[in-house]
Amino acid sequence: MSITKPAVKDRMAIERCVMVEQDPLERAKNFNEVNKGLALETALRESQRCLECKKPSCMEGCPVSVNIPRFIGHVMEGDFAAAAESLALDNALPAVTGRVCPQETQCECHCIRGKKGKPVAIGYLERFVADWSRENLKKDMEKAPATGKSVAVVGAGPAGLTAAGELARKGYDVTVFEALQKAGGVLVYGIPEFRLPKKIVQAEVDRLTRAGVKIETDSIVGRTWTLDELRQKFNAVFISNGAGLPVFMNVPGESLKGVYSANEYLTRVNLMGAYKFPECDTPIIKGKRVCVVGGGNVAMDAVRTAKRLGAEEAIIIYRRGKAEMPARVEEVHHAEAEGIRFEMLTAPLEVVGDENNWVRGLKCQKMELGEPDASGRRRPVPVAGSEYVIDCDVIVVAIGTRANPLLTATCPEMKLNPKGNIIVDENGMTSIPGVFAGGDIVRGAATVILAMGDGKRAATAIDNYLKK
Repeated sequence: MSITKPAVKDRMAIERCVMVEQDPLERAKNFNEVNKGLALETALRESQRCLECKKPSCMEGCPVSVNIPRFIGHVMEGDFAAAAESLALDNALPAVTGRVCPQETQCECHCIRGKKGKPVAIGYLERFVADWSRENLKKDMEKAPATGKSVAVVGAGPAGLTAAGELARKGYDVTVFEALQKAGGVLVYGIPEFRLPKKIVQAEVDRLTRAGVKIETDSIVGRTWTLDELRQKFNAVFISNGAGLPVFMNVPGESLKGVYSANEYLTRVNLMGAYKFPECDTPIIKGKRVCVVGGGNVAMDAVRTAKRLGAEEAIIIYRRGKAEMPARVEEVHHAEAEGIRFEMLTAPLEVVGDENNWVRGLKCQKMELGEPDASGRRRPVPVAGSEYVIDCDVIVVAIGTRANPLLTATCPEMKLNPKGNIIVDENGMTSIPGVFAGGDIVRGAATVILAMGDGKRAATAIDNYLKK
């Protein structure tokens, strides 16, 4: 397909495209993907909004350093194969990041067009190219000659898969050790089907295995394998096992039946197939009235999942205001359209139970915003005499996670920070020579794309280390 590029002055008149979505009332009853992607003609027109800046600022916001002008330029020319090859050189999981990456606060917020209007829809175009490639190209990863050296990757989440792909491309023999039964980490057990279909993640995993990456599931490093055993068997190790230990509210009644951590709740739905109801009889309580405590993307995922599992009312409880919510604006918008109730400036005080120790309510109090705290957001302050009870039969706690000490507890020589996260140097190496780390186990809970950036940088550092 040969396309004539419009003049720059004509591009300024093109309005940003709108992603087609499922109808809110329909999608609140199913787990099909909400966003439906871009049609070819829409993608072409959106790409023509790019001004092809001589000094593109959009790349400054990308944690994996995607050459954004290059791939969009190929789309603008109608050369989708070249666009796909361009993306693949920079991003190991473009179909994933095109769906869940917060482009609005990264690449798109640096787009020059955003200064006098709306930025180019970089995320939508990334998703379009990745999906087009999956459907139309059968080309596998090009690899350098074998180095004769091997690398172990602990954790098959976004950081681990990215590192594995980059190292395989460089000619290393890579084995990924994953504790759960499927590769993908948070991409499969955390993010719901309606935001990121499992088949999309599996296609990316399959591409890595075709490139020679070996994945050993049901392998818990710290139990099935020790780190010392991996060090003896492999030339280098990359630890990317995430930060999956849930943080709870620390309020009375939190151990009552019907209280889930978001990790357990979403894992039961995603990996145990609860979303396939009624065909799959997964042991999970489908409450009539579900309260989800938290204001991030995980909280949005959990409350929208509860709605789809049949909750008559699904409620977000958040101690700050809507403007302070860390969740993506798109996810909040989708939740509101689906009928999610938001109880803002509200903090939980106690889980109220019945005579059989089942949840029957959540005692809360209203808050008001005071001075900013260390995060820069205004600190919530209790309003005296504002206590009240929200009737509910399921509570999901989505207020964060921390590092799981399962692996690090077996490595006393590994340096950790006070929160239990692994300390690394500027190259991503831990205090143990030849052992690198990245993603949430280093950063604490963060985004998929930041973890991928760590994986990409670690692969380069490991390559440099093993070449010495």
